[in-house]
Amino acid sequence: MGEERAGRGEETRIAVVGIIVEKLDAAAAVNEILHQYSQYIIGRMGLPYREKQVNIISVVLDAPSDVISAVSGKLGRLPGVSSKALYSRQ
Repeated sequence: MGEERAGRGEETRIAVVGIIVEKLDAAAAVNEILHQYSQYIIGRMGLPYREKQVNIISVVLDAPSDVISAVSGKLGRLPGVSSKALYSRQ
């Protein structure tokens, strides 16, 4: 399956978490959650879509499956925020 995270012995997977922020006042909470899991984040890209007044964020993680689920779940429970995770096969 996936590789082990250095020093942890946990099997990890690569995943992309797609986030859509429809309420701009949720941005601070989104950033706080991402900061909590920053050790697993490989990269992040954010795109403001001003015409629709939303922000789209893609976050790539290398983490155990339960961590990926936790990140996506916490983000998705924020008011005005939607998130979904797409996992690698390995």
